[in-house]
Amino acid sequence: MPQPVPARDPGLQPERTRLAWRRTTLACTVAAVLAARQALHRGGSPLSLVAVALSGLVWLGFLVVAHRRIQALSGAARPRVLGVGTAVGAAACAVALACFAVAVLF
Repeated sequence: MPQPVPARDPGLQPERTRLAWRRTTLACTVAAVLAARQALHRGGSPLSLVAVALSGLVWLGFLVVAHRRIQALSGAARPRVLGVGTAVGAAACAVALACFAVAVLF
């Protein structure tokens, strides 16, 4: 006679993943705010102001990606797997923020 399959206990893994997404969002927020502060403190060359504006847009994009992932993790006992588009979007936002931070310095 087959044994019943026990229900999956995800433990604290979904909570740790949610917290990681929140920490990453906080780090992106700090990077965007520091870029704006640096640009305004140095007088705001046209290149740095464009970089700050683009940093804000990229930050908003990352915020949307992170919020969707956090919501996906919060509801189900077995959350869906991270999609390729979400992973690429998050990585692209991180790289773009780094590039714009360098542009603010020049």
